[in-house]
Amino acid sequence: MRVLVLAKEGERSEGPATPPTPEAMAEFQKYNEELVKAGVVVGAGRLYPSSQGKRLRFDGKKRTVIDGPFPESKELVGGYWLWQVRSIDEAIEWLKRSPFDGGTYEIRQVLEMDGM
Repeated sequence: MRVLVLAKEGERSEGPATPPTPEAMAEFQKYNEELVKAGVVVGAGRLYPSSQGKRLRFDGKKRTVIDGPFPESKELVGGYWLWQVRSIDEAIEWLKRSPFDGGTYEIRQVLEMDGM
């Protein structure tokens, strides 16, 4: 099964990011290498701030483009991983092993449709 691990932005989504310490970065790289070596990671990325984003609202035939930044920044996604795992429980166990010392992460199963 594929799951999407969503990293929530928190309260500081639009300000300058505080760079991690070299030690924290080394821990994260080691963790990421373990994920890759185990064949878990399919893709990953960090997103630009919502101030550089757009939303598209559909209302019948009407389309409305909304420029960022978007309110409720603590609910915005700031980054993601796409993982291939056997179960949600396996994804949870991988995420628990991460070196993060804060933040909120959401795990969602990707809906697999035949022929897609």
